[in-house]
Amino acid sequence: MSVENNIPEHWQIVKLKSITENIQYGYTESSSKENIGPKFLRITDIQDNKVEWNDVPFCKIDNEIKSKYLLKDGDLVFARTGATVGKSFLIKGAIPEAVFASYLIRVRVNLKIDEKYLSYFFQSPNYWNQITEGQVGIGQPNVNGTKLGQLNITIAPLEEQLAIVSKIEELLSDLENGKQQLLTAQQHLKVYRQSLLKAAFEGKLSLNCDSFDLCDKDDFKKEALNHNNQNTHTNQGSDNLPKGWRWVKLGDVCLNVEYGSSTKSKKEGKTPVLRMGNIQKGIFDWTDLVYSDDDIEISKYLLKKNDVLFNRTNSAELVGKTAIYKGERPAIFAGYLIRINRIESMIDANYLTYYLNTLAAKQYGNSIRSFGVNQSNINGTKLKTYPIPLPTLVEQQQIVDALESKLTVCDKIEETIKEALLKSESLRQSILKKAFEGKLV
Repeated sequence: MSVENNIPEHWQIVKLKSITENIQYGYTESSSKENIGPKFLRITDIQDNKVEWNDVPFCKIDNEIKSKYLLKDGDLVFARTGATVGKSFLIKGAIPEAVFASYLIRVRVNLKIDEKYLSYFFQSPNYWNQITEGQVGIGQPNVNGTKLGQLNITIAPLEEQLAIVSKIEELLSDLENGKQQLLTAQQHLKVYRQSLLKAAFEGKLSLNCDSFDLCDKDDFKKEALNHNNQNTHTNQGSDNLPKGWRWVKLGDVCLNVEYGSSTKSKKEGKTPVLRMGNIQKGIFDWTDLVYSDDDIEISKYLLKKNDVLFNRTNSAELVGKTAIYKGERPAIFAGYLIRINRIESMIDANYLTYYLNTLAAKQYGNSIRSFGVNQSNINGTKLKTYPIPLPTLVEQQQIVDALESKLTVCDKIEETIKEALLKSESLRQSILKKAFEGKLV
């Protein structure tokens, strides 16, 4: 492992193990919500570089060994395995009595090194480049205590450390404020999308009522957030639908619903098999595919342009995700998806897809889904009970056109926000890189 040597001459590069009191694995025990001992800090409790200690569970531990694992101000803990391997957190300030779990490694330094200086180093490219080199394990990435001890640490004199920390915090504070504004805008855009869909299926985006614009989002924000505490239903007189609209059940506007192929797919083959993971924002993502070579299955489940597919099982967040097949390339669909064979003369494919992705449809789905051990399910029979506000086919197409026009603007704004967030993170890493090369102060 190495770090770049373009640092001031009076700085040092040392091995982490040479400046530590100890590098220690955490305690192995099951967590409990009951107050049966000290708090039990786990990898998952560290989110966005902070810990909500009130939410951290407890664990049993003998008093004879508790002191060995107790956390204190200035401790650094590292995730040693899993998706967040290498992520570090500085224990700072007053904390409840707490020990750390076995998937964490604790580091205590024994020299006069500012803890914040060291904490920022462990967020810098100088650190992450070494961690990537130091990962071991073919399946799940892992960094053990020995590898951690071999990390090269860039050490400035204490006075410079303090100056560097002060400058980092000044710059990152401004950067964080900008990032939070972007995240707020991203959340508002999400709310606006649902407000827009709600307006569409209340008849507010028809040809004669196309007044919903981005500038109106605040008028609809509160309405969207509080929308549909009561379930949508099929009683036409109970909701104020526009003239000429009516409530129908999904079963009234489709010939049947059909489950997908249960044949095991492969990484390579003749025809792509679309799965629940391919459903993204109402359309299909074609970047992660599996395939089938079974001609009988391909013939039976071959998709037709404008087929609407509904995800029937998995976690509560994923059940009910819906997308429309645009005929991009020949494909079939997997067993966890349901094809809705709609009556084309009654309901437009895009109109149906947009409606099934509204808050109203999702809340109805939540009210009828059944629950398994680790997942919930909406079968074909239940799917056909979904209530849908139905205008004429001409008006459906007008609504789709209006939605797509406005959602295209949303997509462009969202892409701009994502690019700005990426630039923000890139700038953060640039600040930290310069800091530990002696170029910041």
